[in-house]
Amino acid sequence: MILSAKDIASLSKPYRTQLINAISGPKPIHVVGTISAEGKTNAAIFSSIIHLGADPPLLGMVSRPDSVDRHTLRNIRSTGFYTLNMVGFDWYKKAHQTSARYPDDVSEFELVDLGMTFQGVFPAPFVVEADIKMGMKLLNEWPVPQNGTSFLIGQIEWLIIQEDIICEDGWPDLHAANVAGCVGLDGYFKIPEIIRLPYAKP
Repeated sequence: MILSAKDIASLSKPYRTQLINAISGPKPIHVVGTISAEGKTNAAIFSSIIHLGADPPLLGMVSRPDSVDRHTLRNIRSTGFYTLNMVGFDWYKKAHQTSARYPDDVSEFELVDLGMTFQGVFPAPFVVEADIKMGMKLLNEWPVPQNGTSFLIGQIEWLIIQEDIICEDGWPDLHAANVAGCVGLDGYFKIPEIIRLPYAKP
């Protein structure tokens, strides 16, 4: 099959959405924890988290267009803080359920039975079940005019991770942590055993 840009545009929307969402390959998944200015907590699954740099520790995140009320995006904009909670394979179904469009006056933490906790004075909620948690501070938001999405840049303010999954050189063993990944919008898998190679030199 060979598809030009015109061919892709002519595909039915459901087919095109599945194809393009999955064609970039496996991705990490996180439940993003936020709280509104009024104190209502929110949890939502995201598969658009990318590494931007280690010094300072920066991560990017893409939020879908706010043509409808995006509770997560609105909360991040209003408070400037959020959490990233890496999804484990033993609770990925609960994480997936947070993608449902629940009313604004209810918390996904309660509806899907995810544990919620706070760390010190950090204002956004963490997911208890996550073995890898990050407290994020919003630094920038960049609009993407081509499709109406928003690219958020956040700095890691808190990192909560089990020590037994960190190797001596600082590398986290996501296989040992039983982390889940995803392909597209509804395909999930367990992170397999990972092979590491030495630093490449000429």
